[in-house]
Amino acid sequence: MAFHLLTETNGRIPSSLISDVISRVKCQYQVVTHQTDSMNNFIRSISDNQQEAEPFYVLDLGVAVRLLDKWNQYLPTVKPFYAVKCNPDPALLFLLASLGTNFDCASRAEIEIVLGLGVNPNRIIYANPCKMVSHIKYAASVGVNLTTFDSKDEIDKIKKWHPKCELLVRIKVDDESSWRSMGNKFGASLDEVVPLLQHAYQAGLKVTGVSFHVGTKASEAKVYRDAISAARYVFDAASELEMPEMHILNIGGGFKDSPLFDEIGRTVNDSVQEYFPNQSSSLKVIAEPGRFFAETAFTMVTNVIGKRARGRQIEYWIDDGTLGSFNLGAYDHSSMMFKPLLRNEDGEAQLSTIFGPTCNSLDIVASECKLPELKVGDVIVFYNMGAYTTSAASKFNGFNRFEMPTYLVYSTPD
Repeated sequence: MAFHLLTETNGRIPSSLISDVISRVKCQYQVVTHQTDSMNNFIRSISDNQQEAEPFYVLDLGVAVRLLDKWNQYLPTVKPFYAVKCNPDPALLFLLASLGTNFDCASRAEIEIVLGLGVNPNRIIYANPCKMVSHIKYAASVGVNLTTFDSKDEIDKIKKWHPKCELLVRIKVDDESSWRSMGNKFGASLDEVVPLLQHAYQAGLKVTGVSFHVGTKASEAKVYRDAISAARYVFDAASELEMPEMHILNIGGGFKDSPLFDEIGRTVNDSVQEYFPNQSSSLKVIAEPGRFFAETAFTMVTNVIGKRARGRQIEYWIDDGTLGSFNLGAYDHSSMMFKPLLRNEDGEAQLSTIFGPTCNSLDIVASECKLPELKVGDVIVFYNMGAYTTSAASKFNGFNRFEMPTYLVYSTPD
């Protein structure tokens, strides 16, 4: 990989686009003038030049561009609506917006962020099945006219406060094979669908499609086929009720950049053709990926701030933890990888534990891991840190990780 600072893109995408990204968000990012041929050297250059050691992020815009290319390759007919809740980093949002990605927002604040980038409101889906009235009013006032629902009470709220809004009925699908299921909180069961459709129709609202979510990080592709089959049932039910023809199929989120994604792409494409053979030209298929674009684009750098030898194990403290950027990492270790950035790694690996900086005894970033012996001031680099990290952080104990410095690079696969 070659890493080019900020504006030098080797023709991968127009340099003017990267310049636009920087000009729009430059006040929120740290700028350095160092260029290097490796991420480790880039990180070292930043770390060595900090006035005071503090954790920071590196966002690789090149990774996000290549992931969008991959999405378009395997799901060419599925329009991505990036889930802002995953990581609302302004540079990532502006890059995706500039490349044509739309957005999934779940609150007024998220809608405001996206509109603040100059995105047209018709590129936003308000994908929260249960919304606060004040947020519904705001969506109506700014022209966000597509949302989801899964209950009669939600229909009544929308009828009163945003009657021009088009609706997608969120259905519950089989998601037990996923790392985290969604069906315990979201989605109407299929036996609830007809009464909901009738209620919306009688309220004079326009139900234009179906939405589902197979859960976070699905472990098998066939769940998408089953979910699309269930969506077909809802389309047919609406037709039997003589409602206006539905034309939107929202296949949700939960995607991850992994070998399974290729199979998921084939399954989704084949299933849409199988269950909607006569609607290929009129059906609009969308999705709500978050992790897929954000997770691997961000690298996080932390500093060792404390050390203690205890028996055969060495314990370290770093300057961020599970009440900050590692909120999700505390219970999801499937993606997080880390490595100390040492000038000399000749030391023997020893059993180690890594604690966060707070006074919470559960603030444990990693336990029973093997590390060469470190010293206070050494750097530990964490990879795949873009999904639900700073967006899920807190200010517990006064450690504010919402304002952590972020550095931008653009990598090309040389």
